[in-house]
Amino acid sequence: MAHARLVAERELAAAVDNPIVLPSGEVRSNGNFHGAPVAYVLDFLAIAAADLGSIAERRTDRLLDRNRSHGLPPFLADDAGVDSGLMIAQYTQAALVSEMKRLAVPASADSIPSSAMQEDHVSMGWSAARKLRTAIGNLNRVLAVELYAATRGIELREGLTPAPASRAAIEALRAAGVEGPGPDRFLAPDLAAADAFVREGGLVAAVEPVTGPLA
Repeated sequence: MAHARLVAERELAAAVDNPIVLPSGEVRSNGNFHGAPVAYVLDFLAIAAADLGSIAERRTDRLLDRNRSHGLPPFLADDAGVDSGLMIAQYTQAALVSEMKRLAVPASADSIPSSAMQEDHVSMGWSAARKLRTAIGNLNRVLAVELYAATRGIELREGLTPAPASRAAIEALRAAGVEGPGPDRFLAPDLAAADAFVREGGLVAAVEPVTGPLA
């Protein structure tokens, strides 16, 4: 992310690309249209997002697998064998991560000449930005599902006292309207509330008073 920010700041400050952003904030069209450096880092961020999403999904899968969860009920279900628990939530994660892997294919590597060969090699930066925006939205949802599963797992683990930051996260998530363990219910409202909680900075705001500023 630091590398991508550095490249973006350099390109915005450069006078050899299009458009030129003047100190006044005015944006002027210029004649050099190639934005490959920005396209490259947008693609790079999509790759990193897909990797992080894949890691989060695998952690959720471990929480739901009775063979690897060290005593948690299968699928974190209230009545294992009858209830589905969070099985479908992990399906949602898997679908989102699968799409993120496809979105990680670089747009900047693909360019097709057009206009009777007058428009030749282009950066494809706009396509890279569009798919990155989708990937980031997916990543937020994937992390929200992991948070939802992790907090339920902690609350189902008998005799476990959460660390102070974990306790703060759980309390803030519950205050945001995301319910804790219980019988099967329609999960969409809980997952939507968890998604908003992560996207709007609720998770970071809950733990930073305990941990200090997060890098």
